[in-house]
Amino acid sequence: LGKRAYMNPIAMARSRGPVQSSGPTIQDYLNRPRPTWEEVKEQLEKKKKGSKALAEFEEKMNENWKKELEKHREKLLSGSESSSKKRQRKKKEKKKSGRVSKSFPFF
Repeated sequence: LGKRAYMNPIAMARSRGPVQSSGPTIQDYLNRPRPTWEEVKEQLEKKKKGSKALAEFEEKMNENWKKELEKHREKLLSGSESSSKKRQRKKKEKKKSGRVSKSFPFF
């Protein structure tokens, strides 16, 4: 089997010619319309107003969530007395079942 000649990828790309770029050029980006300083200030003020409204909304949602958590805690605490007794029973059963009898000859 003969070796194939090495093809330099850069030389191959150059032989094809220049690549046609798709999309805007750097000149297009530089010439695009930009806002004036006053317009930028107005946009910043609008953002601040919007963020205040968002902060108020989040505050209300946090309060509602805290109320829900309190209700849920009260339900759990009122029902926890009976559940704690159940847990103690389960622990006792586990201790009893986990013990190894002394009559077992291999130990």
